[in-house]
Amino acid sequence: MSTLRRRKGSETDKNSEEIPKEIEGNEKEKEKPNKKTEEKNRWSCVSNCCWFIGCICSIWWFLLFLHNAMPASFPQYVTEAITGPLPDPPGVKLHKEGLSVKHPVVFVPGIVTGGLELWEGHQCADGLFRKRLWGGSFGEVYKRPLCWVEHMSLNNETGLDPSGIRVRPVTGLVAADYFAPGYFVWAVLIANLARIGYEEKTMYMAAYDWRISFQNTEVRDQALSRIKSNIELMVATNGGKKAVVIPHSMGVLYFLHFMKWVEAPTPMGGGGGQNWCAKHIKAVMNIAGPFLGVPKAVAGLFSAEAKDVAVARAIAPGVLDFDLFGLQTLEHIMRMTRTWDSTLSMIPKGGDTIWGGLDWSPEEGYDCSPKKQKNNDTHVSANNETEHVDSQSNKVNYGRMISFGKDVAEAHSSTIERVDFRDAVKGNNLAHSNVSCRNVWTEYHEMGTIGIKAVTDYKVYTAGSLLDLLQFVAPKTMQRGSAHFSYGIADDLDDPEYEHYKYWSNPLETKLIPQPRVEVEAAVCKVEHFQSMETRLCLF
Repeated sequence: MSTLRRRKGSETDKNSEEIPKEIEGNEKEKEKPNKKTEEKNRWSCVSNCCWFIGCICSIWWFLLFLHNAMPASFPQYVTEAITGPLPDPPGVKLHKEGLSVKHPVVFVPGIVTGGLELWEGHQCADGLFRKRLWGGSFGEVYKRPLCWVEHMSLNNETGLDPSGIRVRPVTGLVAADYFAPGYFVWAVLIANLARIGYEEKTMYMAAYDWRISFQNTEVRDQALSRIKSNIELMVATNGGKKAVVIPHSMGVLYFLHFMKWVEAPTPMGGGGGQNWCAKHIKAVMNIAGPFLGVPKAVAGLFSAEAKDVAVARAIAPGVLDFDLFGLQTLEHIMRMTRTWDSTLSMIPKGGDTIWGGLDWSPEEGYDCSPKKQKNNDTHVSANNETEHVDSQSNKVNYGRMISFGKDVAEAHSSTIERVDFRDAVKGNNLAHSNVSCRNVWTEYHEMGTIGIKAVTDYKVYTAGSLLDLLQFVAPKTMQRGSAHFSYGIADDLDDPEYEHYKYWSNPLETKLIPQPRVEVEAAVCKVEHFQSMETRLCLF
């Protein structure tokens, strides 16, 4: 019996051991779906992201397919359905009028609008041979910004190529047809001329490196000689018909320099003789030429903060001064642009005689209001008159190009206390007080805090004192500039002094080509103020 009992006991023991095992098994089975749900929850975020990216890519490819599949005239059809029939482009109108090719055309681009490509560079620019550093997509600005700044800068002593770097202008019509994708410069004009029969042999883009001084484009690239030979070739191959030249912006000054260079004797000039322009140029159509300079150039040289940068700073304050990874944006821009001698050609010329002084300017009485008055709206007319009276009472003197403080800009000159900065001693190097600028040297480091305070204590600067200001702030830059450009008014144009090439781009200090020999016209003549990129006075 005891044996049986023991067996029963052993069986019960076994059963009791099996029961917890079954419980543990059930608990494990219950835990398994929980792990599965956790895994599902864990991968749901990744799955959603993948689905989201997939949907965006699918929509993008679908839209791209529709864009390529639709007829080229579809956007025009939609536009005409909304706004009505579009007027014919100028080229179509001229073609309907029976006009065709006659005179060859030469385009002269302005500053920053011509493409520049790399021919030789440092190790950081591997793979960029003959790729655009300026113009196009500007992809290298984002990929390798410091390398891009290094290759776009020039030698601060000579104004030419740094050692081991060669950046050259793009050639052909593609050099300045588009500045960037969707931002045309000459493309529309080229397309309209093509409608009446113009082609590559009757159109020429006088591309040049817009960073260096005008005379140095001949010294380094023989750019002026190339323009001369191309114009001669176009005239010879088009039945002796003279060329029509269309310069834009700084290209107006560049071509003015060319016309003086081509007739000047060698070695300073091209040796073409006094009648070269009369034999080869029919007319010069200047578009927005800064003959007397632009105050915006001063802001760019002074602080690398022209109107565009100021607007960006107002929208996103602090971004341009952000020191992440040592990329001090404005310091790099300043260091780079101060090596571009071409910007010095657009410093205002003529001093206070042309631009005005502390208490007067040529714009006195001019209404700068952008609102257009409608003749049939008496209410708007009355409002405009009251606004004009208010603007007269709060008159701003545009002769004051730089003012440290809005109150100083509006105050009468008799109430402004000024301390002359010209004899100030520079010192207290900024590198010791500003850690963020140590890696980016600029000429402000040599000025020091004492020099900067002296500049601000002068308070107001006119065109007459701007040259002294820039000489104080950027001495190396102005030393190069004074060797290539002039900014005064000639006392006697017959003086042999004015035969030097530094005067050729200043219409106030050089003899212009007589109009009976070459027709000179202003295609666009704007009267703008200091915020403008172009000139406010038209010479021709």
